[in-house]
Amino acid sequence: MSPALLFSFVIGYFALLLLVAYFTSRNANNESFFIGNKSSNWMVVAFGMIGTSLSGVTFVSVPGAVGKPFAGGGFEGFTYFQVVIGYVLGYVVIAYVLLPLYYRLNLTSIYNYLSNRMGFYSYKTGSGFFILSRTLGATARLYLVVAILQDTILSSFGVPFWVTTLVILLMILLYTYEGGVKTIVWTDMLQTSCMLIGLVICVIYILKTLNIGFGEGVNQLKQAQFTRMFIADPNSSLFFLKQLLAGAFITITMTGMDQEMMQKNISVRTLKDSQKNVLTFGIIQALVVLLFLFLGGLLYLYASQNGITARPDRIFPTIALGTGIPAIISVIFIIALISALFPSADGAITALTSSFCIDILGLKRRSDWTDKQKNKVRKTVHLVFAGVFLLFVLMFKVINNPSMIGVILKVAGYTYGPLLGLFSFGILTNRRVNDKAVPYIALTAPLLCFFLDKFQKELFGKFEIGLELIIINGLLVFLGLLLVSKPTDKQLLAKENQSDRSFEVEKQ
Repeated sequence: MSPALLFSFVIGYFALLLLVAYFTSRNANNESFFIGNKSSNWMVVAFGMIGTSLSGVTFVSVPGAVGKPFAGGGFEGFTYFQVVIGYVLGYVVIAYVLLPLYYRLNLTSIYNYLSNRMGFYSYKTGSGFFILSRTLGATARLYLVVAILQDTILSSFGVPFWVTTLVILLMILLYTYEGGVKTIVWTDMLQTSCMLIGLVICVIYILKTLNIGFGEGVNQLKQAQFTRMFIADPNSSLFFLKQLLAGAFITITMTGMDQEMMQKNISVRTLKDSQKNVLTFGIIQALVVLLFLFLGGLLYLYASQNGITARPDRIFPTIALGTGIPAIISVIFIIALISALFPSADGAITALTSSFCIDILGLKRRSDWTDKQKNKVRKTVHLVFAGVFLLFVLMFKVINNPSMIGVILKVAGYTYGPLLGLFSFGILTNRRVNDKAVPYIALTAPLLCFFLDKFQKELFGKFEIGLELIIINGLLVFLGLLLVSKPTDKQLLAKENQSDRSFEVEKQ
């Protein structure tokens, strides 16, 4: 299919997003930008969050990872689903531990909890690590999809990679600039729909092309050794228990302690609806990832039969946009791909804008600024983050790792670990920390984790540290906070307990 025709579909899709943004951003203000006026429908949020959580990386990297060689022989297959089972456990913790806390405190930024519980420096440390974490994670996801669009469409027009990235960021800015969360809740629903429809159609097409049904497809994947799901070797980085625990803690931190994801959850009217949103989203996400893995196995079967070779992150686009593929399938793939791209980028820029304005600049506390001045500052910050995204995407192009999902989860282990330690300490203990020491502890723990990861063979022999690095990181922060803390004043603790009881009465 010609790149020009594919590009015309991209433009048409973007025009539809702008239309949705126009209707949802009318009469928008800072409150609707940050938390959607706390009027979002929980079902819409739950469905839209699937697109935000999965992103373009899941769309191409998860299917590609099925055919990656496994150190013990064969392929990694469906082993990623071990992590996904952990995700579901993590969503249960978010629903019944973190969300009640956020609703009780009526937070706009979840990092205000750290201010209330531990102090000013803890608050700034938490928001700072979120900004770093989300910037790195979102730009890594953005890079992968931009690279595919560049290779398949825009390179034929002679457009440089940086121009492609800039244009996509400008597109995102256009439909998020006014409405923020209020707009994103609805555009995410549209984009998730397009992505899932594209996924299902691609699965059906590959099955028909291979002339097999769903059951026969499963059997052929088993014969090709693509369905391996559980690893029983405790020394392996893919050991089931490691992956399960890592998945749970990754979800607790990357969703429950992440302003982007929680910004949408706390925009829901009530705590009960928000809990239904998280649990529903977690179950649907697990089923969708399983379908992505099934598609990945089918893609490798198709590639084997047709003599196609490509690195893991390129197997899906290589087949979907290759010769002999019907034009409609190529169009569906491109629309589904950009539908996976936009939710992970638009929500990230919006959440980073919210966190920086509220947590770093103290926008909501600035009584000396008019609403017009606050609005101007918020829009300026929004533009600045778009520029930061451009720079980081160009950085990832230089790195050009063949499996970006591994990069993202590795980065999360370093940057979200301190958030895990901070929130865990605040929730699980009643101790008061030396607030000024918190930034040093939060910076030291990731450095120690880097040392452990770098020299793990020398230190642990055959035992491999994998995704559980995030747990080690959080534990180091927790222990560090324990060392610089002291027991809580009993009168202050009694006051906090009274506040908790009042909240429970209101909830009932």
